Amino acid sequence: MTINARLEELGITLPKAAAPVASYVPVAVHGGIAHVSGQLPFVDGQLVKGRLGEDVTLEAGADAARACGLMILAQLDAAGLLDRVERVIKLGAFINSTPDFTDQPKVANGASDLMEQVFGEAGKHARAAVGVPALPLRAAVEVDAVIALKDA
Repeated sequence: MTINARLEELGITLPKAAAPVASYVPVAVHGGIAHVSGQLPFVDGQLVKGRLGEDVTLEAGADAARACGLMILAQLDAAGLLDRVERVIKLGAFINSTPDFTDQPKVANGASDLMEQVFGEAGKHARAAVGVPALPLRAAVEVDAVIALKDA
């Protein structure tokens, strides 16, 4: 089964891959590894902004992380790599949060759970989930990825 067929089975429609907001490429491939640049959370075309522990709830943060995960998949699809995913190796989740907010791992689960849902065992990965004082464009969450690719 292709990944696009799996997404259809799950009722998931990928967003349009976002253009870079600075001087970088969305996906860089080297040695069979795809490095996906940090992706921001767009829901219904709108960027999810704010800070966890201030004006964004834990549930909304997890939804934002899931939206970042969907954008990671969209970037892989735009690069023609989605069906070549062999394993999600690592996700890095950056959560715009107040100093006293400590549920970053629960927020990051939004992206992590999506990867396992889409790729099964191959979607289980290592991860970092860190709180940061600010993100580009006031985004609530940003997630990047390291992905192992099958030979073309």
